[in-house]
Amino acid sequence: MIKDAELDILLNDLLETYGYDFTEYARASLKRRVQRLFTLDRFPSFAEFRYRLRSEPEYFRRFVEEITVNVTEMFRDPAFYEALRTNVLNVLATYPLIRIWHAGCATGEEVYSMAILLKEAGLLHKSLLYATDLNPDALEYARKGIYPLAHMKIHSENYVLSGGRADFSSYYTARYDHARFDRELTSKMIFATHNLVHDRSFNEFQLILCRNVMIYFEKPLQDRVLQLFDNSLEPLGFLCLGSKENLRFSAVARHYTPWTKEKIWRKTG
Repeated sequence: MIKDAELDILLNDLLETYGYDFTEYARASLKRRVQRLFTLDRFPSFAEFRYRLRSEPEYFRRFVEEITVNVTEMFRDPAFYEALRTNVLNVLATYPLIRIWHAGCATGEEVYSMAILLKEAGLLHKSLLYATDLNPDALEYARKGIYPLAHMKIHSENYVLSGGRADFSSYYTARYDHARFDRELTSKMIFATHNLVHDRSFNEFQLILCRNVMIYFEKPLQDRVLQLFDNSLEPLGFLCLGSKENLRFSAVARHYTPWTKEKIWRKTG
């Protein structure tokens, strides 16, 4: 069993060796995931686990893959996407260029969902979708736009529930057991590594989405990330969080007005 002191040592090693700072991630959740990896890979001792993490960059990549949560799906929480369709896209349509940031995009399913929304609204041609994550392997997966064909059923159901009226299969080409999404969608996406813990703002956006990421952060880190988003969002832009996340007790809350009940706020202050 990984002890608290051992977890502290690991986190310090990762910061010193690779520059990755997990110290302000929610402790209990992080410890469970580290313990799972320790057990899964059958390390006989903490010392060997630590040595391998410090000395093998490839194993560190596996560590990041396991520790960061990449569970997502297209049009996840359909009511949220319906709210985007009906309450946000009509505002974005008034801009000559639409810049959207998907922060913590994991394997990219939500980025492709947004691209489909924009295409159906006739806005994709003047949009840029910046998709960032700290996990380079997840980003590479997203960049390819190839997903298991078996997942298309739930994605399609979510799409219909979100108000989609087209044939969802028209957005991808099925080949063997995988589905490749249209290059037209990918052509408007820019994928880049970005760590919300210490990286700075890199553009000004009209819409920022960071859904179900900050639930894994301690409160001080949540506040810093929300400040980063505030610095990155244009006046009258929109900020979207996950269903269990909120602006209510943050320092930036006074600048925002709830836009829908689906955790979408508009920057009005």
